[in-house]
Amino acid sequence: MTQSNLPDLVLEPMVRAALMEDLGAQGDITTRTVIRPGTRYCARLEAREEGVVSGLQIARIAFRLLDPELKVRTLLSDGSACAAGTTLIEVEGDAAAILSAERVALNFVGRLSGIATLTARFVAETRGTGARITCTRKTAPGLRIAEKQAVLHGGGFNHRFSLSDAILIKDNHIAAAGGIRPVLDAVRATASHMVRVEIEVDRLDQLAEVLEAGGADVVLLDNMETADLRNAVAMAAGRVVTEASGNMRLERIAEVAATGVDYISSGALTHSARTLDLGLDF
Repeated sequence: MTQSNLPDLVLEPMVRAALMEDLGAQGDITTRTVIRPGTRYCARLEAREEGVVSGLQIARIAFRLLDPELKVRTLLSDGSACAAGTTLIEVEGDAAAILSAERVALNFVGRLSGIATLTARFVAETRGTGARITCTRKTAPGLRIAEKQAVLHGGGFNHRFSLSDAILIKDNHIAAAGGIRPVLDAVRATASHMVRVEIEVDRLDQLAEVLEAGGADVVLLDNMETADLRNAVAMAAGRVVTEASGNMRLERIAEVAATGVDYISSGALTHSARTLDLGLDF
């Protein structure tokens, strides 16, 4: 599944920071020592296993930041499926620049492709239902925008990017504010009409209280058993969007999707995805 990518301008600061971290104070002393100036080569970035690719745009940015004269050709689009042995990118030009950008490019593509691949597996489990797979804010610090884009490349959807995107009332908010009705009353009294409101419940009696009080657009059904999720969807009856969360393992997704929930959110998409095996060879 292909997705439109973000502008390079948005991603470049993150890639630049990664390159600066890797180059350190002295730069690539190995390459500077052993590679003669002016040496030119062609390198290929290849997948060593099948998956869904993400991060190719970022890899291109990394190579071009080291040397704008490098010829970088991406052979697949982010969001495309690939087989083992598929060439994803060809880079031609100054060998020193290619070598110095190699690790950053591979780190991004491997990690993000792993997220896209795992997301695609989750999405596949929802076939035949209306459920959508979505990520959470459980992302690596500094990499959220890229990791959430990788979820899109895998066919999933994005939850909040930051605390400022929407109101999400969780159990600790409810406890500190004095209960479900007080927090929803506060929302009605102060929140902008442009802001969506989601509230977390983990019992059906809490859901009933939310539905009676009103004021929520989405209800997060946290750590519920499958039977309770099915009952919650029936209780909601389309009055609010339903989101199942907590303990959303891959092997459980099909049965959860069959309950009729609108969304299934899983932090595992970003915090537990295995890096896709890649290599770059001259």
